[in-house]
Amino acid sequence: MYNTSNILIEKITSLANKKVNIMEVCGTHTMAIASAGLKSVLPKNINLISGPGCPVCVTPTSIIDSAIELAKKDKIITTFGDMLRVPGSNSSLEKEKSFGCDVRIVYSCLDALKIAQNNPKKEIVFIGVGFETTSPTIAVTLRIAKRKKIENFSVIPAFKLIPPALKVLLKQRIKIDGFLLPGHVSAIIGSKPYQFITEKYNIPSVITGFEPSEILQGIYMILKQIHSGKTSIEIQYKKVVKDAGNPLAIRLLYSVFEETDSQWRGLGIIKNSGLKFRNEYKILDALQKFRIKLKNFKEPVGCLCGKILTGTVKPPQCKLFGIKCNTTNPIGPCMVSSEGTCAAYYKYGIVEKSNNS
Repeated sequence: MYNTSNILIEKITSLANKKVNIMEVCGTHTMAIASAGLKSVLPKNINLISGPGCPVCVTPTSIIDSAIELAKKDKIITTFGDMLRVPGSNSSLEKEKSFGCDVRIVYSCLDALKIAQNNPKKEIVFIGVGFETTSPTIAVTLRIAKRKKIENFSVIPAFKLIPPALKVLLKQRIKIDGFLLPGHVSAIIGSKPYQFITEKYNIPSVITGFEPSEILQGIYMILKQIHSGKTSIEIQYKKVVKDAGNPLAIRLLYSVFEETDSQWRGLGIIKNSGLKFRNEYKILDALQKFRIKLKNFKEPVGCLCGKILTGTVKPPQCKLFGIKCNTTNPIGPCMVSSEGTCAAYYKYGIVEKSNNS
């Protein structure tokens, strides 16, 4: 049956008369593109590049090392599942769990808070990894913890903000002709924080959903902007994303946190790209509570995860990819995370077209 996707591919093909580099910022987009095999059906001139939109992947090794340090000091470490296997400098939370440390997978920060309530004599630490999608829910949990005076609960702050990272990315050498912007993040922040992309850099951008037809429509909308010469931040994902985003979620987020400079894997320290605790919530900051200092980190020898996150190389260009580094033996977080570019390429056996690399 001739469906919407087929029609969109035809429309894209009709406009693909030159090479166009389109970056999908979101890791969920990367995995959706891979699982649907979209790269194999798009015209050769459409080059899809994965960006830094995987929160686990951009989290520096120092955060993992800090969590491991606390686990060894008899703290209960709680985390989302993807973080368990991310390599630290010398170990991982999964390995430390096998050695007897108490490391638990939770599905939300609220689950971690319940563990704290059920274990009042133990210190419970949650690893606060995530973008604007996740951080408001963690902020709500922290408000509850403060109100209920739950003193044995704290969070390692490793939150990231997408727009500042895109500003840094646009100053680098890689040529980007269009952005597929993240639907989940945009449901919180809306479209306005991205305006600099078109106003300063004149790059077409579309906030896109995650179904194959939605991604294809986003690509088509970008190509139409390129051909018209008029760029804007368009919303394809209108059923979820509004221009103003979710004002309530934003208010809750900034009632607990404030912006701060933050270290990103592959991008370095980015001004105002992270979140730190406001003074009234610092008692819940695990790094301050346990006097943990984040150390400088280095990528594992030979690992190109940092470059993959900036779109400057693709996974098959890494000499470790699929040989020493695979899903059963990950060297870098891009192979660990369910949103990681390396994991997507490895799982779905993506082979780049010769003139797209």
